[in-house]
Amino acid sequence: MGHEFAEIELSNPSQPQLKPVRVRALADTGVLMLCIPQHVALQLGLNADSEREVTLADGKSHKVPYVGPIRVSFDGRICFVGALVLGDEVLIGAVPMEDMDLVIAPGRRTVSVNPESPNIPHARVKRTGIPSETPTY
Repeated sequence: MGHEFAEIELSNPSQPQLKPVRVRALADTGVLMLCIPQHVALQLGLNADSEREVTLADGKSHKVPYVGPIRVSFDGRICFVGALVLGDEVLIGAVPMEDMDLVIAPGRRTVSVNPESPNIPHARVKRTGIPSETPTY
């Protein structure tokens, strides 16, 4: 099993005068968040408003800065997310990929827009397989 990467653009919507940053991001659906290295946070003028506790692959917990908002763009699709500041490369997790309706094709080792919704991102906002109930007021 290899690694899948996506060419994404990151920008700070709070400071539109700053240039966007284009990066090659490791796509990992086993991770929820967007993770960026410190130098990307600095380029985007992002300040940590809070911290998050994260557990890394080795099982150890660490406190890391949490920054945002960040505008993420991929192939004409966008989303706005917060990011954890850690590591030495950009990692795009399940939350921004779901928000932009992206899919990973491991056989081709690519990230692409969902072929079932090629024109506009689709979001599922109800549970599947469970009959909906009408709320009573």
